[in-house]
Amino acid sequence: MPTTQTTLTGHSIIAGESVTGTGGTVNGFDPATNEVLEPAYSLIDAAQLATATAAAEEAFASFSSLDPETHAAFLEKIADNIEAVGAELVERAMAETGLPAARLNGERGRTTGQLRLFAAVVRQGDHRGVRIDPAQPDRQPMPRADIRQRKVPLGPVAVFGASNFPLAFSTAGGDTASALAAGCPVVFKAHNAHPGTSEIVGHAIAEAVRDSGLHPGVFSLIYGPGASIGQALVADPAIKAVGFTGSRSGGTALVATAASRPEPIPVYAEMSSINPVFFFDGALKGDLDALASAYVGSVTGSSGQLCTAPGLVFVPAGETGDAFAVAVTRAMAPAAGQTMLTRGIADSWTAGVDSLGKQDGVDLVARGQDGATENAPAPAVFGTDIPTFLSNNVLHEEIFGAASLMVRYTSTDDLLAAAKRLEGQLTATLHMTDEDQSMVAPLLPVLERKVGRILANGWPTGVEVGHAMVHGGPFPATSDTRTTSVGTLAIERFLRPVAYQNIPDALLPAPLQQSNPWRLNRRIDGTIEGAGA
Repeated sequence: MPTTQTTLTGHSIIAGESVTGTGGTVNGFDPATNEVLEPAYSLIDAAQLATATAAAEEAFASFSSLDPETHAAFLEKIADNIEAVGAELVERAMAETGLPAARLNGERGRTTGQLRLFAAVVRQGDHRGVRIDPAQPDRQPMPRADIRQRKVPLGPVAVFGASNFPLAFSTAGGDTASALAAGCPVVFKAHNAHPGTSEIVGHAIAEAVRDSGLHPGVFSLIYGPGASIGQALVADPAIKAVGFTGSRSGGTALVATAASRPEPIPVYAEMSSINPVFFFDGALKGDLDALASAYVGSVTGSSGQLCTAPGLVFVPAGETGDAFAVAVTRAMAPAAGQTMLTRGIADSWTAGVDSLGKQDGVDLVARGQDGATENAPAPAVFGTDIPTFLSNNVLHEEIFGAASLMVRYTSTDDLLAAAKRLEGQLTATLHMTDEDQSMVAPLLPVLERKVGRILANGWPTGVEVGHAMVHGGPFPATSDTRTTSVGTLAIERFLRPVAYQNIPDALLPAPLQQSNPWRLNRRIDGTIEGAGA
């Protein structure tokens, strides 16, 4: 596929137009050197924000009613355009985040693959949730009306870019892709840590909007401070839902703003998770060095800046657990710190690790080495026991980066008490063999109430994008435990059901018409009937 070159402008893209902000400027920084990156990005003001949200509202009627083929082809065009950018996108993202090329190429593939997966869902149409209860005029004691239901898009969606995923959870990432797949225009607020990366992808989306003949308000990319423009975006009456991946404080602030509006709206915020891993005796009878290396790799990968990084592990007390702790020490010793996303994130990590290490009953188990660049602190594993863990809230706080806490337990009751004490999490992992199942069984019902994904004999880092994946969980992992931000089910966050009772066929939307012109699968009188039925 031929590559294209994007000239960075340093401006927002509002309804297809480059707009110079009047609210000051911000630059990206190379976190490996703390050097300023050009160009400076102009920040929009409130009036310019209103232009973007008004354009999204104007685009909603036509975009929300697209036929499946036009809609799917648009998503595929975005994917094509992102791939056509070539190495330029990865090079800019490397400069702005310190992440390696292999990681970023994987992110780009995940982003384009997700868009194409969602395009297939749009063509199939099951997310539209068509249900038809045909009229039964002769039913006794009372006739039944003809009732038809489908899911419709909510309206324009505000999406906030994530610091730790400059591609997969940013401009064309999961929240944007799922909102667009639902038929909702998007106003995307770029993360100020990677403005150039956001602009390159923003142009790819804007070009797909234009080339697909869609209203330009389907997508806008804006730059501005979160404390003012971000809050104003969520408060804007044109916005009907919010997608956010970031800090607990940032997410809860947006939730509060959305709830205090005259018309409250849903905020789908992924925030804080320490992703407990439970090691059982059977699993520790194998190759401890291999298991410890895998654990350290999961803790330190991408400098631990993953929402699914294992920040908490439970290991049995006694000789087997002691041997595993020694193996972790060996595995961690040569591990060098990797460049973190920003100086601010590195400073926050250091403060969190210092605080954890000063807690009573907490000891250092293993420490790696400082990295060769700026903002690359040495990864660390600390240790404690169940009573200390249960009594100290600091030990339950997320440290965003390569740090983990090893908690030693002596019984099933210990694990049950610890699991019940946990806040909501994205994941829980069980390392076990068949001989451990009697100990695992009572833990599962507790974990079901605490996490969105339970996995066995693997690692929580690495989230498959598919139909069955759940990337969500009870608060504070997310602000809405009923949803997922990864996988095709994410589309349904931005839809709501509408019923049509005794509406003439000619006035019904296409998915509900008797002839089924879009050839969708539909549930008729409780039974799913295939396309064309």
